Amino acid sequence: MTQNIAPTHMPPGNAPGAGRHRLGTRLRNLFGSLVAGLLLAGAPVGTSASYADREETRGFIAEVAARHAFDPADLERALAHARHEPAVIRLITPPTRKGVRSWRDYRARFLDDVRIDGGMAFWYQYAGELERAATEFGVPAEVIVAIIGVETLYGRNTGNFETLSALATLAFDYPPRADLFRRELEALFLLAREQGRDPGSYSGSFAGALGYPQFLPSSVRAYAVDFDGDGRIDFDSDPIDAIGSVANYLRVHGWQPGEPVAERARLAPDTDGAALIAAGIEPRLEPAHLSARGVTTLDGRPAAAVATLVDLETPGEDTEYWLGYRNFYVITRYNRSSFYAMSVFELAEALRLRRAVDGIRAERR
Repeated sequence: MTQNIAPTHMPPGNAPGAGRHRLGTRLRNLFGSLVAGLLLAGAPVGTSASYADREETRGFIAEVAARHAFDPADLERALAHARHEPAVIRLITPPTRKGVRSWRDYRARFLDDVRIDGGMAFWYQYAGELERAATEFGVPAEVIVAIIGVETLYGRNTGNFETLSALATLAFDYPPRADLFRRELEALFLLAREQGRDPGSYSGSFAGALGYPQFLPSSVRAYAVDFDGDGRIDFDSDPIDAIGSVANYLRVHGWQPGEPVAERARLAPDTDGAALIAAGIEPRLEPAHLSARGVTTLDGRPAAAVATLVDLETPGEDTEYWLGYRNFYVITRYNRSSFYAMSVFELAEALRLRRAVDGIRAERR
């Protein structure tokens, strides 16, 4: 919240020149408020309103034009229309006080009736396309549906930030991740040229992610597929390309068809869980190594394959431990969070079970 730095009490205006004094004070206070607002919003004070006029942007234009044979004037015109978006900086900046992680709260956001019912409706509507994607890419339909459900609630929440302005803001006004977002801004220009679109015509999340699957521009270029065969990639109005693209993304990142994703783990009382968790999110722990340290499945079996030990913490409750296999790790390539990957897995399982129950009920009729 922006603080009001103007005084709440003005001195009596009886003395000669008091009106001019009050006017000058008000102007100074107004200027101070504007500067404070800009600083709090993350806007660079003293820079031009146009990104195209800034020195670092001109350098970016020259580099991109030289690398990809763009006309520098075209890039300059596009960036001249990009706006600094204070909300983008606010949303991407980590909180100054780190919050307490809660798996229960995180899970509740994605494992609810809205996403399960919506996922079933989405699955039935696009059953043919999902079955084709599962066959072609080896990724189960329920996993594809769950990712689209977690990302955008099946296309309902794709974001309304102008992508060009969001990426320009992050590329030139957010130093902690400027390199990443300059690459994404460059990818946006390449994507727009390939798709024959105005770079300013895209909209999506505050971080530049696009459409049903929330692919960044570089991921659209690398992993998107024209799954409906109409000659173009459309993530905005039709989810069919998103279905194939999500499946292709997971396949390229190493999805193993028919292999498990995760299962609950049991730790012996003397197990040093922290040491095993410190091995990282990528599966590296052999089943024999885990068993020797007191880690098994809930029913006492050894891990099914090389795994990672995942801890899902909730304040005031016992930590859930899971064995994450290669496919769990692949889901984290979409979003590098064990909470995210587990929410996708559990939503997928809920959808799979609901689909199976629906099938049994249909046979009994």
